[in-house]
Parts: sequence; structure tokens; C-alpha cells
Amino acid sequence: MVPMAGGSLLALSVIVLAAVVSTLLLAPVAANDIDALSALKSGLKDPNGALKTWDPQLVDPCTWFHITCDDHKRVTCIDLGRQNLSGPLAPELGQLDRLQYLEVYGNRLSGPIPKELVGLSNLKDADFSNNDFCGPIPTSGPFRHIPRRSFANNPRLGKKC
Repeated sequence: MVPMAGGSLLALSVIVLAAVVSTLLLAPVAANDIDALSALKSGLKDPNGALKTWDPQLVDPCTWFHITCDDHKRVTCIDLGRQNLSGPLAPELGQLDRLQYLEVYGNRLSGPIPKELVGLSNLKDADFSNNDFCGPIPTSGPFRHIPRRSFANNPRLGKKC
């Protein structure tokens, strides 16, 4: 029995060590997601409290309202449509390398669409419509596949900011 118990203890130790190491390896990546979302929040006015659960002290942004994550606790979707938000989108959103969906339609967002977003190779869909964005409409990277209607009703989009 002793060898069996020792072997079981060794196996358990290996499993625990693997879990700790994988958590430590994932932590900096998830921290980048938190940093990007915190930068977005800090630049926006949020009179209705849509972002009230976005607390950078909470290590898991997957518990925040309007955020969806994958099995590795990486941000895959930001759904902030019609939340009465105003202000610019943060360039740090370009750090969300697992982001697939970015929905910010129907707010009062302004400024340029950050050029850093063209590096989001996993982005499948985005909706910037019904805001007050200005500057160029991104056309490279994932934006080659984003329909023009996703930029509709931004009177200053395509014009100098």
C-alpha cells in the first residue's frame, strides 16, 4: 500500500504542479485582456453604469457584464451595443488577440476607429454603426470582411477628425 500511496501522491503533485504552471503561464495573457478593457472603460463616459462590473482587481474579466470569453478565459466578445456610452475606443483593444466580435453600435462613441484593430486576426464581426466616429474606415486585416453597413450612420467617418 505504501508504494501505491507514494505513487498516488507523486501523481497528485504532478497534476497540481501542472495546474499551477498553466495558470501562471495564462495569467499574463489574461492580464493583457484586463488592461485593454480597463483602458477602454477609463476613456468612456458611462452614465447608465453598463461598465460597473469592470473591476480590474477581479482577475477574471469573464465575469464582467457585456464580455464573453473562451475556455481559456480570454476575451472573445465585447457587446456594448446601445449602452449610451460616449468617448473614444481605446487603441489597447488591439491587444485582445482572441477577440472575435466587437459590438459598439448605437452609442455616442467618437474619434477614430483605432488602427490597432486591424491586427485582430480572429475578428469575425464588428458593428460600429450609429455613433460619431471620424477618420478613415479600416479596410485591411479582418476589416476586409466587415460589411460596410457595420459603419453606417457615422456622419464624420471617412472624414478628417
